[in-house]
Amino acid sequence: MTQQITNHQTKINLLFDNMEKVMVGKREAIELTIVALLAQGHVLLEDVPGVGKTMLVRALARSVDLDFKRVQFTPDLLPSDVTGVSVYNQKEMNFEFRPGPIMGNIVLADEINRTSPKTQSALLESMEESHITVDGVTMELKNPFFVMATQNPIEYEGTYPLPEAQLDRFLIKLNMGYPAKQEEMMMLDRTVNEHPIDSITPVMTREELIEQQQLTQNLYVSESVKKYIVELVSNTRKNPLIELGASPRASIALMKAAQAYAFIQERDYVIPDDVKYMAPHVLSHRLLLTSEAKFEGKTPKYVLDDLIKKTMIPIDRG
Repeated sequence: MTQQITNHQTKINLLFDNMEKVMVGKREAIELTIVALLAQGHVLLEDVPGVGKTMLVRALARSVDLDFKRVQFTPDLLPSDVTGVSVYNQKEMNFEFRPGPIMGNIVLADEINRTSPKTQSALLESMEESHITVDGVTMELKNPFFVMATQNPIEYEGTYPLPEAQLDRFLIKLNMGYPAKQEEMMMLDRTVNEHPIDSITPVMTREELIEQQQLTQNLYVSESVKKYIVELVSNTRKNPLIELGASPRASIALMKAAQAYAFIQERDYVIPDDVKYMAPHVLSHRLLLTSEAKFEGKTPKYVLDDLIKKTMIPIDRG
């Protein structure tokens, strides 16, 4: 198993290198995106316009030889614009299905919070069920299937914030942040003549990615690590600063994310440090703080960091 992971690590390193040609100084964002891809989860990217949210998923799509689709969410977008629609063919005298962008392998849902909740639900239900139903006919989505949704902060006008139940569908939530001055200078240098996104080519095939996802899914998770995950998630439900704690789905998501992170680290087993590292990225967007905590300026990440420090790691006794 370890040798298999080591062999695949070359491809993972190539994927990192390819994406870093486009994304300057965003190593952690790239790493977490790859974690979600290996864990067969989805990513929500929230940040101000212009920091590279769309470019991150475009770099991923160009680096992996998969079918890439993009949908720009707007207030007038309909659910059928996402899933597809049946159109009557007069020549054949029957209805034929015209697939929407959800039928791609890698789907960029750009500015998801600028469309209505009904259209948001069409995408998020597809993410959860891995299939769509149009006119009573169920169709499986492609494998692999990966969604990266972007949104601008909710304080901007004309947005529809995602409810907590829908945020829970995303394995990881990321914030890009502004680059440092030196990194921004590097960006200018790289884009003087052409954008680096136009020159990168695929470094991984569909079959290789599926194999890596299967290896990730089979990584060993000890009983003590499972107990640690459950204890950590359970503590979010008891904390006085948290009004709504993480669900059992969050426990599963944290385990899968920890497996993917361990895979990237060339291990065939998960250690508690994998869980510690992934917990803020997997759990923060699943928590709802109390009004008092918000008034005091506390954030989910702040509360989680404190929980992680106080949660003991169980030890196997046999």
